[in-house]
Amino acid sequence: MTRIFKRTIFTFIWIVVYQYGYSQSTGKTIHTREQVWFGYFNQTRITNKVGLWLDVHYRLTDNFIERPFQFIVRPALNFYIKENVRLQTGYAFVSHFPAKGFETTRPEHRGWQQIWWNQKYNGFTTMQWLRLEERFNHKITNDALQPGYNFNYRLRYNFSLFIPLKGKELVPKTPFIAFIDEVFLNFGEKVVYNTFDQNRLFIGVGYQITSHMNIQTGYMNVFQQEASGNSYWCTHALRLFLFQTLDLRSNE
Repeated sequence: MTRIFKRTIFTFIWIVVYQYGYSQSTGKTIHTREQVWFGYFNQTRITNKVGLWLDVHYRLTDNFIERPFQFIVRPALNFYIKENVRLQTGYAFVSHFPAKGFETTRPEHRGWQQIWWNQKYNGFTTMQWLRLEERFNHKITNDALQPGYNFNYRLRYNFSLFIPLKGKELVPKTPFIAFIDEVFLNFGEKVVYNTFDQNRLFIGVGYQITSHMNIQTGYMNVFQQEASGNSYWCTHALRLFLFQTLDLRSNE
């Protein structure tokens, strides 16, 4: 356990140092912004093998709360391979709200498939997922939507580490520390300069309210490369997420 824990902490530190160093390299244009992210995640089990997934997000930007940035709703089917391994396939709708000085909201449609798994250890819990997205971004020119879509694939890998602040398990009424990192990679015919899309690093605290619900809040750094390849966004975000699981199976 100690070896895994030390390795994970080292990985998070390395990512922070790498992102900071890369952002300081010459020839790169770095833009900064402040955001607030709200999110709700639900996994509802219907039978031993099938369930539902839903996550909903609302994000604000510029001095944290000046204007809306994104709205996302992402439903899916959940397939339970084992108690700790699940497959998801679903659809996501994204509204990209207009930048300052513009008026047109750009819609995006995504298909997505994912494998999700978690593992409990003596003193901490890990959760991981690997997700493939098929992204259809509505074309937009001069603040007006145009016919058709720009298409690309995106691959995402998320690793989460949860450490209880009392006891050794995330049981009800347990506060915990959360370390989360997610890496995004683009690929497809239209992807030329930004195969690396972004990295999201989150450090925060959580509270296991019940065995089926927890809340997490903290700081997230998003380091994202734009399509030009030499321009980047460094986003400082405050994040508040609520996670809920439901089980509708009969007790009989």
